Amino acid sequence: MHFQLAWRNIWRNPRRTAVILIAVVIGVWSMVFLGALMVGVSDQMVRNSIATLTGSLQIHSRGYRADPVIDHSMEHPEEVVSVLKKNLPAEAAWASRVRVYAVASNARHSSGVTLVGIDPAREAAVSFIGGAVDEGRYLDADDPYGILVGRALLENYESRMGHKLVLMSEDAAGEIASRAFRIVGVYEAELAATEKQFVFVTKSAAQEMLGMGDAVSEVAVLLPNPTRGEGPAAALRTALPEGYAVHTWRELLPLVEAYLEINRKSVAIWYFVVFIAMGFGIVNTMLMAVYERIREFGLLKALGMKPGWIIRGVVTESLLVLLIGILAGNFLALSTVLIVARTGIDLSVFAAGAEFAGMPRVIYPVLKTEHVTAANLVVLVLGLIVSLYPALKAARFTPVEALAHT
Repeated sequence: MHFQLAWRNIWRNPRRTAVILIAVVIGVWSMVFLGALMVGVSDQMVRNSIATLTGSLQIHSRGYRADPVIDHSMEHPEEVVSVLKKNLPAEAAWASRVRVYAVASNARHSSGVTLVGIDPAREAAVSFIGGAVDEGRYLDADDPYGILVGRALLENYESRMGHKLVLMSEDAAGEIASRAFRIVGVYEAELAATEKQFVFVTKSAAQEMLGMGDAVSEVAVLLPNPTRGEGPAAALRTALPEGYAVHTWRELLPLVEAYLEINRKSVAIWYFVVFIAMGFGIVNTMLMAVYERIREFGLLKALGMKPGWIIRGVVTESLLVLLIGILAGNFLALSTVLIVARTGIDLSVFAAGAEFAGMPRVIYPVLKTEHVTAANLVVLVLGLIVSLYPALKAARFTPVEALAHT
């Protein structure tokens, strides 16, 4: 009976009901859709960061992170590999690298870069570089003079495929070592800064140039679930001999972790702001409806209706309006997400600003069940709570006050 009466009451004034519905629909839509956009930005930042030579976790010699020089390289990487085989799931992939700072130069330009020596076959399964070559070819394992450079670096150096690039860096003996490499491939990355920073040669070529023997700078691991590295990292810390340090991507990328925390708090603040705006609309509209029906409530109390029944009736009206608005808002938000997810939101016009903030050039919204559920519960539960105020006002009217009301 309560639901039947409430349903009839909310349509007694369709315009007023439409105002509340519009407020609820816009509130739910903005919470779900904008939340999906923020989650999409976060997820893409994490995926891009993990793919850009970070991995789920990394293993170094102790001291390397504080001072990443050749002196802190891992002299016996086979020890690490044997532990990885025993302690990681079969689907995990890993690759050892040489990573040093270097100077890249040609006849016109020179700048600082990060020289990365890779095992081409293994690296392709761990980082972005295996599928990022846009022009030319990928590195061969037995290619001692081939080099991969980023598109942005190639353009800055006014160079092209087949041209030479000279790399200089400090070797294991503390002397300046240099070698000329020929550009065999050009890669493209999500961020132009990545294209300018990293140049890739084979691991054997880097070791030979720097006089490192079989030593490597790091071992990167990519797990089946790339973002869940804490458990495997703890197991590896226990299994590895002393002298090695294991770091998860969260430890390696503190700025990204800080952004994720800010993003989570921003979503909560956004939910609060939207609800406050929507809550005032609900309270004001319901109060208008209550004051227009003072004589009705007074008559009901004169006939013996208990105040609790009046409260239940007004709250039921709010519940029905909220449920309709939530369903419509979710439908609108899901439709918007599906449409935007096809092409994404292209930020290429603001590429410099987006890159400075570490954001991807194209944003794809990502819906997560927990965020949609949270948005719906916020609207429903808090909406019912704020509707208690006009319901209590309705329950307090006496028959005498109702008769005196004009």
